[in-house]
Amino acid sequence: MNSRIYAALFVAILLASCNSTKNTKNDLATSLPIDTSIDLTAVVDDKAPVTINPGRFIVESVTYRLPRVVQGTYSVSDFGKYVDNFRALNYKGEEMPVVKTDENTWTIANAKELDKITYLVNDTFDIETKGGIGGEQPFSPSGTNIEPENYVLNLHGFIGYFDSLKNNQYKLDITAPSDFVRTSALQNISSKTSDDGKNTTTTYLAPRYFDITDNPMMYGKLDVEEFLVGDIKIVLSVYSPNKVHSAASLKETVFKMMQAQKTYLGDINTTPRYDIYLYLSEGKEDSPKGFGALEHHTSTVVVLPESMNEEALAESMIDVVSHEFFHIVTPLSVHSEDVHYFDYNNPTFSKHLWMYEGVTEYFATLFQVSEGLVEEAEFSKKVMGKIQGSKRLNDAMSFTIMSENVLKDPYKDQYYNVYQKGALIGMCIDILLREESNGNRGILSLMKELSNKYGKNKPFEDDKLIDEIVAMTYPSLREFFDSHVIGDIPINYNTFFEKVGLEIGGGKVETNYILMDGAPIVGGDPEKGTIFFSDKVSENSFWVEQGVKPNDVIKTIDGKDLTMANANTLLQEVFSWKPGQEVEVILNREGEDFTVKTTVTKTYTTGKGIMEKADATDAQKTLREAWLRG
Repeated sequence: MNSRIYAALFVAILLASCNSTKNTKNDLATSLPIDTSIDLTAVVDDKAPVTINPGRFIVESVTYRLPRVVQGTYSVSDFGKYVDNFRALNYKGEEMPVVKTDENTWTIANAKELDKITYLVNDTFDIETKGGIGGEQPFSPSGTNIEPENYVLNLHGFIGYFDSLKNNQYKLDITAPSDFVRTSALQNISSKTSDDGKNTTTTYLAPRYFDITDNPMMYGKLDVEEFLVGDIKIVLSVYSPNKVHSAASLKETVFKMMQAQKTYLGDINTTPRYDIYLYLSEGKEDSPKGFGALEHHTSTVVVLPESMNEEALAESMIDVVSHEFFHIVTPLSVHSEDVHYFDYNNPTFSKHLWMYEGVTEYFATLFQVSEGLVEEAEFSKKVMGKIQGSKRLNDAMSFTIMSENVLKDPYKDQYYNVYQKGALIGMCIDILLREESNGNRGILSLMKELSNKYGKNKPFEDDKLIDEIVAMTYPSLREFFDSHVIGDIPINYNTFFEKVGLEIGGGKVETNYILMDGAPIVGGDPEKGTIFFSDKVSENSFWVEQGVKPNDVIKTIDGKDLTMANANTLLQEVFSWKPGQEVEVILNREGEDFTVKTTVTKTYTTGKGIMEKADATDAQKTLREAWLRG
């Protein structure tokens, strides 16, 4: 399997930071909201018309931008690439000269005469599946969808900003067919239906541009469930094109998960409302293929395969959405100036992705065993998977240097390690804190202390955070940070496991049907367009028992042809197979087809796993209990 498919299939990612913007002056004659609109009733060729009316300028020229980078993606999206027919009009309705200075930027002279800007926006889902238009493409959950039955409105893909006006209010009108279901956490100030009853314009108010980018919407033929988890209102919006899944069918899973998360977090301040937008991809050639999620302060956009069975989808929602929700701790409550004053065009990045993404991923893994959602063995298997995954990346790279330079070579190719080694850094800090405090203090309590010190409106100084953490805790953390976070010395995980009576040992370990030791057991041939088993299949007991050999080409899975285009979706199904499930796979070996039709059983390999030490002491077992359930 090539790296692009590997990343799309198994990296469940991308979360957003909490950001606001500095503003030094206002170029407008008045401080009325910037008046914006998106007309979903006038879409042609999957292009939605957008109008921006900023009010009267008092300066000679202005610059308008769409984001090059959006919070939490740590990659270039260039949303300006998806804009067509950009026009500036004066108060007489005449077109004005516009200079496009880069992919995302337009400069307009004679700004005092500018009345409004109009343009068309292409959806990124459609561009993504047609092979893109050059350069990097937005990861699906950060992208946009414009289809007759569904609109994924990540507003950073539609609405831009004037350089000096990011702190101005925005008024947003969205016109759509009246029978559309619509969900958004932005303040809804009015709705007006057309005289013929066909269309409704909903008006929203955003305090500043950050709130435009931080509040996605979903419109169309979707279903919605609202429920309370404690005092948090959860709004779950689901689009399943073939009605395979629904908000009602997922409600119990989401409720149970978020109830456990709220219990785990304890008295950390939470949001009064949290929105989950789930888009289920059909798996067709023109369907989005980037599976995972993008976090916002109080919501998340999730893209997953519609073909997943109910149990597999529930598991994915727990893994993906729990990570996103834990971002209410960091970066919502604890973040640096790079995050707080985010520059969408030329961002700088914090050194502390080990905390933003790593600790968040660690919480999403640990809370499941802490709150009884999974057994300790399952937790250990996930941790071992992260250790193995981290070893396939550059394990001898400074995490702070990588974080600060995440858009640049050679660091950008190491970003996935924030979910592997970043989580393991959080684990090691947690164990150190438990050891030093006789089990009474862990990384969650540290994050609470940092949250109380800073909070969502007060950023920390990036270069001082580690010194502050050491001052708040113990000298042993200084050595750990210097060696393994600032420094580039690989972590010996057995040093930390020994403190809790565990060790990494070899033997027979349970594995997965498509992913072993954190890596796929298939490869791809782009020229032939085929997917084949690699040499690793010989170490997978399930496939060995079925007579499968290296280089066998996978032709169909349960009656569906496997191609490079749909590999992301179909291999995700294999990843989610469960014992007892009936499956049928047609393979080709040296030009001859043969069929594997069987009932799925557990599969094993010979490898390394985390197990209890034979001589574990009572003190170590007690510390382990505090670590896992304290």
